[in-house]
Amino acid sequence: MTILCVRFQLPPTSEADLPQLLGMLEEFTPVVQALPPDGALADLRGAERYFRRDAVELASVIRVRSLALHGVDCAIGAGPGPMLARMALRDAVPGVTCTVPDEQDAIAEFLAEKPVAALPGVGTATARTLGDYGLDTLGRVAAAPLSTLQRLIGAKAGRELREKASGIDRGRVVPNAVSRSLATERPFGRDELDPDRHRRALLSAAEEIGARLRALEKVCRTLTLTVRYADRSATTRSRTLTEPTAHSPALTRAAYGMYEALGLQRARVRAIALRAEGLDPADQASHQLTFDPVDEKVRRIEEVADRARAKFGPRAVMPGGLGGVRPGGRAA
Repeated sequence: MTILCVRFQLPPTSEADLPQLLGMLEEFTPVVQALPPDGALADLRGAERYFRRDAVELASVIRVRSLALHGVDCAIGAGPGPMLARMALRDAVPGVTCTVPDEQDAIAEFLAEKPVAALPGVGTATARTLGDYGLDTLGRVAAAPLSTLQRLIGAKAGRELREKASGIDRGRVVPNAVSRSLATERPFGRDELDPDRHRRALLSAAEEIGARLRALEKVCRTLTLTVRYADRSATTRSRTLTEPTAHSPALTRAAYGMYEALGLQRARVRAIALRAEGLDPADQASHQLTFDPVDEKVRRIEEVADRARAKFGPRAVMPGGLGGVRPGGRAA
């Protein structure tokens, strides 16, 4: 096993801690792919040779370090490829690494009785279509004629599904920049029903993300919203911005748009989080010029406000909508 899939047991209000935990994984291998909101893939092929330990032994070290340095336990799955490691994670519990041996017979046995929906990338509609024809387990899918699968779900999808159900894992761990993304969260003191308070929390979070991006001279290409509810469930939505930006009003508009698209009615919200992803250097980002003098004025005011915050603190200048609101999104 050379690939680990790690899921950190983060408390509901600690998503912003994920970058630090991913940084800890990068101390073992530079080939780390973040799986927001609380997981990651790590390719340990080089680390096994360097540390002279196998993946399971390294998983134990990672778990201990995560607990000792961050107070966070984790569940870990290990396998010869990313897909198998992710599926092993489903059977893992904190303290024990679930492994899939790198042997074809063992892989086939591991997959045989698992439902089709357990395969990463297989959605509810595809699983339902296959189930209608009795192909409800990966073992049955692997044994089905390729022509049958292609007739049911398409030529390319059918071929890829049969390969995966047979244990052929062509995936690879692709290092990404999420470990260097920026995240912030606004927990409420009590389960919050008021949409106006939700929007103020979004405004506060977007302002913070924008200020941090500008301080780092970065822009983001994607904004992700996570809304956590009283029953501990959560909804996550992402939006690719029309252009990379660190402009707080643009981030706020995107956050509002995602929130409104959820159509929440009387939802008991426990926390709201924003994460900026796809970070690029600001000097390499393009910006659509406009003849609107208001836009240029707002950007200049933003620069002045950033200098004031740097000198006098983050609450020196803030939008009028946040007047009397503390950083956690609650009224002062």
